[in-house]
Amino acid sequence: MPVPRLLRIVIPALVVLVWLVLAAVGGPFAGRISEVSTTDQTAFLPASADATTVQERSRDFRDAGGAPAIVVLERDGGLTRADTSTAASLAEALADRDDVDAVSPVIPSADGDAVEIVATLTAAADPGDTVEAVRADLEDTLPEGLSGYVTGPAGFTADLTAAFAGIDGLLLGVALAAVLVILVVVYRSPLLPVLVLTTAVSALTASILVVWVLADAGVVTVNGQVQGILSILVIGAATDYALLYTSRYREALRDHRTGWDATTAALRGSVEPIVASGGTVVVGVLCLLLSDLDSNKALGPVAAIGIASSVLAALTLLPALLLCFRRAAFWPLRPVAGSAHPVLTGPDARGLWARVGRLVGRRPRTVWIVSTVALLGMGTGLLGLRADGVPQSDLVVGQSQARDGQTVLAEHFPGGSGSPALVLGDADRIDALADAVADADGVDSVSAVAQDAPSGTVPVRAADPARDGAPAAAPTVSRGQVLLEATLSDPADSEAAERTVRTLRTEVERVDPGALVGGVTATAVDTDDTGIRDRTVIIPVVLAVILLVLMLLLRSVVAPLVLIGSVIVSFAAALGVGALVFDHVFGFPGADPSVPLFSFVFLVALGVDYNIFLMTRVREETLRHGPREGVLRGLAATGGVITSAGVVLAATFAALGVIPILFLVQIAFVVAFGVLLDTVVVRSLLVPALVLDLDRRAWWPSRLSRRPRDM
Repeated sequence: MPVPRLLRIVIPALVVLVWLVLAAVGGPFAGRISEVSTTDQTAFLPASADATTVQERSRDFRDAGGAPAIVVLERDGGLTRADTSTAASLAEALADRDDVDAVSPVIPSADGDAVEIVATLTAAADPGDTVEAVRADLEDTLPEGLSGYVTGPAGFTADLTAAFAGIDGLLLGVALAAVLVILVVVYRSPLLPVLVLTTAVSALTASILVVWVLADAGVVTVNGQVQGILSILVIGAATDYALLYTSRYREALRDHRTGWDATTAALRGSVEPIVASGGTVVVGVLCLLLSDLDSNKALGPVAAIGIASSVLAALTLLPALLLCFRRAAFWPLRPVAGSAHPVLTGPDARGLWARVGRLVGRRPRTVWIVSTVALLGMGTGLLGLRADGVPQSDLVVGQSQARDGQTVLAEHFPGGSGSPALVLGDADRIDALADAVADADGVDSVSAVAQDAPSGTVPVRAADPARDGAPAAAPTVSRGQVLLEATLSDPADSEAAERTVRTLRTEVERVDPGALVGGVTATAVDTDDTGIRDRTVIIPVVLAVILLVLMLLLRSVVAPLVLIGSVIVSFAAALGVGALVFDHVFGFPGADPSVPLFSFVFLVALGVDYNIFLMTRVREETLRHGPREGVLRGLAATGGVITSAGVVLAATFAALGVIPILFLVQIAFVVAFGVLLDTVVVRSLLVPALVLDLDRRAWWPSRLSRRPRDM
């Protein structure tokens, strides 16, 4: 039934209007997402983690405060009296600040070269703002030759906050600029790239609005890494889906005179692969809900919202915009109604993808074997992958005052000063617990939290017996338990400190089976252990779920196995090359356990995306022209658009590298490199060659596998 002319005008206008309203409402929230973000590492731990339990119970032993900031002053050759006076004045100034809850006395080092001051921030204080202000005061007031640093948990949080500062503007600007340049080169049109980017930005604003509302209601948890990945994922995915629809629309404009008919035809050809591709990514990222680590779990629904918004924008806003501009959108290379389509195969076919098709068609078995061997060779770099966690001091790439201050602190004081391990145990066994903690290698001293003590703690045992002393106040008891603080000999984020915490957990359990160990180091240990567990559990689930989706989409068993196998090999190659580059080019100290997990989820889901684009077209062409011709025609028809989409997605993920956070830099490299492998090697050579070699068997057990060879 023909659609009235008035509706052909009203429908696209209404669609554009709805998206404009969404953009107007959601746009301001893009700059406010930090309002609902958190930087508290324990907020992302599973509720069952020991460190989480200790963190929650510690509020019963003292007033809830914020993170401690450790101020370290150092002078080579020894502090002067003037330096000591300066330190005392600094302690008084810190105590007068409204955002500081408590300040320790000035603590001199044994060698006389340094002093430290521990300032505990208030619960409402913003660590970034407070630390920045204290650092500015140090720079203005310290005399020449006296160096000052602000480190400790608050210092590291401030450095992370500063590193994430560009995630709203810089990251998005770099990603959009890269996409714009690529689209202009691909389409050689001034208008079409603007329409595609408008679609992508609209999808991003809509997703941010939804995420902000859910985060504000406490339904999802957002931090800097989730925020950055959302922006990149939406811009890249929405652009990819837009490129697929645009290619179908340009084809349809050759076959239809009116924009409405061309839009209808383009939607018929693109809805299935776009919805299937988006659905595959959504299913893949939602598998992160199986994570025990809340930071991983948080990314699942947030990324799913972003992908759903991308699909919706690509199938509603972009068709409406293109319908408004019709052939003018492609100016100066406007498709003409009734003009011939490019020849895809045969001796008359021209262009890069025709040559690739001829190469694959001549020697399919050689092509897929060589491609597989090359990818497996790249994957050997996995043997050197170190992805069991990195120290907090290495999370920021480049300059970090907190890291520098931690180094100075470790030179003059016990490395764990200001960031003690917390032991929660039975009050009736306090002496035995204190002995077990103090006797552990790597522990410098032990004290108990005491609300009545001026300093908030009282010593109960020292590893050096000469430092033992009678407590001036009784330890605080809550629910029959006490809270001990163990100052570690090594920096809180070091491997040695983590070994000490693991030892402590074993030792205190022998004395008190219900005792728990928490604190900064224990939080890192629990985070890394949970991340490794998540990686082991989630990766097989993602594979199984995506395999099932592909089987339903392609009505086949063999082809989905080929596609899944190809992206696994591609992922191994990308991560293997990444491991080599991280070790031998950048000299990174290792990787977080979530780097392989996130890289896998994105590369498998997005890699399957391109294979879905290819194989749905191959299946369509096979139904018309037979297995061999179907593969070659599908390859030629999708080669340009998929490669363009891959370059766009690689560029957007590479933009994550501008944020100086180790986790994001590593994700940026692995995913960007992996996407290029998928589009250039896997999708262009490996998969077409293997499907061509399998012939009709690739479509088993569907009817397509039983059709005559020349059909």
